[in-house]
Amino acid sequence: MDKKQPGEPSQDPVLVLDIAEIRGTMLPRVGGKAANLGELASVGLPVPRGFCLTTAAYRQALSGVGLESVFAALEEASAPGMGASGTNASDLGASGMDQLNELAARARSLVLDAGVPDGIAEAVRSAYEDFGDNVPVAVRSSATAEDLPFASFAGQQDTFLNIVGVESVLDAVSRCWASLWTDRAVTYRTTNGIDHGTVSLAVVVQEMVNAVTAGVMFTANPVTGNRYETVIDASPGLGEAVVSGAVNPDHYVVDAHRSAIVERAVGDRQVEIRAKPGGGTERLELPSQSGIEEPQPCLSERQVLKLAKLGLEVQEHYRAPQDTEWAIDDDGKLWLTQARPITTLYPQTTRTPPALGEHAFLNFSLAQGLTRPLTPMGLAGIRLIASSVAKTAAFDVPDPRSGPPAYYEAGQRIFFDFTAVLRSRVGRTIVPRVFDVMEARSAAIMRGLFDDPRFAVTIKTPRKLIRHVAPVAAKYRVPESLFRGLFRPSTAMRRVERLNTELRSTFSVPSGATPHQRLGHVQRILGEEVFATVPQVLPLPALGFAMLALVRRILGDQAPYSELQTVVRGLPNNVTTEMDLALWQVASEIREDPAAVASMVGRTPAELAEQYRAAKLPAAAQTGLERFLGKYGHRAVAEIDLGMPRWSDDPTHILGVIANYLRLSDGAEAPDQQFTQAAIDADEQVARFVARARAKSPLHAVIVRLALDRTRRFAGMRELPKYNLVLGLSAARKQLLLIGNELAAARRIERPEDIFFLDLDDVEIALAGDDVHEVVAERRAAYHQELRRRHILRVLLSDGTEPEATPGRNEGKQRPGTLSGSPASAGLVSAPARVIMDPVGAHLEPGEILVAPSTDPGWTPLFLTAGGLVMEMGGANSHGAVVAREYGIPAVVGVPDATSRISTGQHITVDGAAGTVSTENSGQ
Repeated sequence: MDKKQPGEPSQDPVLVLDIAEIRGTMLPRVGGKAANLGELASVGLPVPRGFCLTTAAYRQALSGVGLESVFAALEEASAPGMGASGTNASDLGASGMDQLNELAARARSLVLDAGVPDGIAEAVRSAYEDFGDNVPVAVRSSATAEDLPFASFAGQQDTFLNIVGVESVLDAVSRCWASLWTDRAVTYRTTNGIDHGTVSLAVVVQEMVNAVTAGVMFTANPVTGNRYETVIDASPGLGEAVVSGAVNPDHYVVDAHRSAIVERAVGDRQVEIRAKPGGGTERLELPSQSGIEEPQPCLSERQVLKLAKLGLEVQEHYRAPQDTEWAIDDDGKLWLTQARPITTLYPQTTRTPPALGEHAFLNFSLAQGLTRPLTPMGLAGIRLIASSVAKTAAFDVPDPRSGPPAYYEAGQRIFFDFTAVLRSRVGRTIVPRVFDVMEARSAAIMRGLFDDPRFAVTIKTPRKLIRHVAPVAAKYRVPESLFRGLFRPSTAMRRVERLNTELRSTFSVPSGATPHQRLGHVQRILGEEVFATVPQVLPLPALGFAMLALVRRILGDQAPYSELQTVVRGLPNNVTTEMDLALWQVASEIREDPAAVASMVGRTPAELAEQYRAAKLPAAAQTGLERFLGKYGHRAVAEIDLGMPRWSDDPTHILGVIANYLRLSDGAEAPDQQFTQAAIDADEQVARFVARARAKSPLHAVIVRLALDRTRRFAGMRELPKYNLVLGLSAARKQLLLIGNELAAARRIERPEDIFFLDLDDVEIALAGDDVHEVVAERRAAYHQELRRRHILRVLLSDGTEPEATPGRNEGKQRPGTLSGSPASAGLVSAPARVIMDPVGAHLEPGEILVAPSTDPGWTPLFLTAGGLVMEMGGANSHGAVVAREYGIPAVVGVPDATSRISTGQHITVDGAAGTVSTENSGQ
């Protein structure tokens, strides 16, 4: 519906477009909502007819009203902590949030005062009159920063339903424009790192559907992640009741594979929102249906399955799971009123398993204590190392740069397919026990899959395991290492020292190497050299802990767990402990110079780092830090990622630690003294165990003494394999930066560090002469978006399910005082509750659990500091639940009488996967 008048210059902006003319590529002109509706209509899906007042109208109407000064002030207010990944509420603080709200109010006032100019009003009037005489319409905001792949902006701008008459439509248009500047929308954009000055708003005007039943539909399960379950929430009347969380809706889950309803729950029907004759809506409080034996669902089975089929058509068109809104009119016709990407699903693996059937993937990043994503080069390095391991274990690895068959990536994190472990009797016995030590929650999830028939045991002998372990043991002479450690421990230690020296020599690269040669050395170091340290060293600490277990077996109840733990305190030969003590020694040397302490304590770590680079730190600090970094500068936070700066690249973190050490009072117990005392306590405990063994027999005493000697000698070496691996990664990083220098000089990348947003194949392409600036920019943007993810799952199934988020996993484990509701956002949190009945002026301390009767988008700024969410009303697809999932906070909805059964200050535990809230009687 092009409303340009004859004779108008062709360069004049188009103010109004018919929805039928709109396509998904037109987002800058029509905003996210209109782009999606037009796209749906273009493929014949049932979308109510309507038109869109474009972003050109918004810009034309509001040019010169003073919004530019608001943009500048917002940019300044958002500056602390800003980056591509956005700003946290904790960065802004209470005063920062107040400032944002004040600026938002100023912008709303400017927009509302401007009104709708005559030319634009005439275009709207003409388009509206094409519908007929005073046809009821829905007037919806459609922002350019909305319905994006990484942020849905669910409910952040306003919608006005059942608007009748052109003057009412124009008023709604003005209020939609102003809603771009609600407190919640401004805060949401700030936390998502979106420039306020680049955002515009279009307005969609559509004929109202005379809805008998309406609601929302997700084409993937938004709580569990299952890509083959369609989840539908429905309620009589307008869908606003479901979307806003004002009602506990009817809830349906459809298995898309079988086209069958697998879950059905009828809501309480206490609220219905209907269109009023003559315009507007009304909220009707309905009598409780508790006296009715079997309340009837508002959708028939045929309607549910028809809805699910329509949802799959939408998903197939977009090739991604969709969050849709729908309505059924009084003629039984089904309409789509909105579709947008589901932004809260954890990404599936970047490649598909070759074998059919369900697969289970373990998050190895979390097992390494790494919650953040890895850079593209970091992932490339891990793929090479994993391929080296797999080849040594006699697995077929066609392309080392792609990783071994069991290696996968999802959400820029490392995953391994452990389906074979679940299906192996030996694997079920060994691997969860290893993870009991590494990452206990992952071990619990593994065991929880043992009863899943899809992972039934099919491998009943250890032959496959032996076939892959034996080559590693033979190549690196593991049995010989164990024998040497047991009977010739000093020789074993000398051999490890020699191996460490030899390994370091393999990391060296000739200074005159070409970029291609350096890249070859990177592949050699990571693909051939670094893994060798693991089978050569790890048998010794494994022997140490095995000896501790032997003592437990010999002494039984005379060797309780707490006393065995004393034996492994203050261990020698632990490189990490030695590093920590070396850093404490640097701080101790600085503390001897009061003037040096005074000059450092008042400065930020960044300022101290700048002084260090300029060699202007106090002498004790400068020389001490140089000595420390000379030995340990290869280490870093998230150090298995090649893309992370090493401490020698950026010592800010280490200087922050030193500054904290300097603040300790003189009376505080020093770490070196604690370590010494721990070693003394361990020796005394060893003597007690030997005495207890002697009471059994002299032979028992000899065995226990020998066993605990080997524990004390070797257990601390468990850190050495990773320490050596990180040395190799640091050596590879150094070579990559040298290549990056040359690529930056040739202007194929902007700066040397950009190389870490490429992989090895990309680097070869750049060295061949191609410009890779765009590749770097895309990868960097994707990485920064992934940095925002708060909920990181431990296990991922190939259908997208997160086992830990599956309802019912804690059935039978509920204790008295547990309240039940519907799962809305997976996760577990324990914290004090804060019961809030009205968000206006409400105060929520960071980490507190918000308990509310229901939440609409006006509540969502509180979610920024909430540790969890409990709602009396609402379903898993209401705005509150959607935003809770986006922010990664556990949420349970539909908890009856939550605001009266839970008190402010009461300590509660929210399990967002099980749909439970556990309370404690005592307040805090």
